[in-house]
Amino acid sequence: MAQDLRQNKPGLAITLKLMAVFLFMVMAALIKVASEHVPPGQAVFFRSFFALPVIMAWLWQRGQVREGLVPSNLMGHVWRGIFGTSAMGLTFAGLGLLPLPEVTAIGYATPMFAVLFAALFLGERVRIVRLSAVALGLVGVSIVIAPRLSVGSADLTTGATLGAIMVLVASILRAMVQIHVRRLVQTDTTAAIVFYFSMTASTLALLTLPLGWATGLAALEWTSPAMWVLAVLVLSGLIGGVAQIMVTASYRFGSASMLAPFDYASMIFASLIGYVAFGEVPTGAIVLGASLVIAGGVLIIWRERQLGLDRSKSKPNVPPSGTP
Repeated sequence: MAQDLRQNKPGLAITLKLMAVFLFMVMAALIKVASEHVPPGQAVFFRSFFALPVIMAWLWQRGQVREGLVPSNLMGHVWRGIFGTSAMGLTFAGLGLLPLPEVTAIGYATPMFAVLFAALFLGERVRIVRLSAVALGLVGVSIVIAPRLSVGSADLTTGATLGAIMVLVASILRAMVQIHVRRLVQTDTTAAIVFYFSMTASTLALLTLPLGWATGLAALEWTSPAMWVLAVLVLSGLIGGVAQIMVTASYRFGSASMLAPFDYASMIFASLIGYVAFGEVPTGAIVLGASLVIAGGVLIIWRERQLGLDRSKSKPNVPPSGTP
């Protein structure tokens, strides 16, 4: 079995993480462009299927093809795929209805829900610091989506309200993904987790092919888009695959607690890309709400780091079972 040679190179780790966050925002922008021409299920298929060649090349280069193809907890991967694919589809649908910075800000609710789900499903003790951080973050999310839910708002007729709700539900589903991944890493390698998510997402997305004619809903009907749209979709998959690998690689050179705050650089990238590509400018509500959510997220990260340090003092520093 291939072993990860973990090294302490914080500069390289941060660079890889920031590059991955930027690429994920580029991918989201590409999906936003394509969303005017294809349904969410079709976009999810291209995003997942065309990430597979990149992931397979990565596994081959690392000598982990067998580890990636032989899971220990197949049903765990299936459930992770169901939750993750549903979250991806809802996010892609939301991208077609909302500005990129707003989708990004609402998505920051994921770690808040993850803390709550960890207490409910994993039995983790959640004390006042993390509960306060969750409350702060949820207030921030409420500020972001409140204008979309106002009575008499034009958003109620343009679909923006539906978009905000879908992205919020997606953040809840991504929190469920995090809970499943915490369990999966105890039995399966990172290689298997990355590979099987792309496989299950591709398969589940392909199952949406007949939904359009079966339900009569045009919004779900797969299309035969122009070549440039197909190129955009394929590129989104390739970029997504590269970004996944960069995220994984970043954790070989730096700790999770050190790298976690750099996820919030996505708001900077989303604002820049949104302005340049779509003429989108974050509203005051988005800026204020995102600031509160980020503050809550950073507080959770800080508290998790403190708890991690306390645990490391009480037991040997042994990597989790299943970690490559």
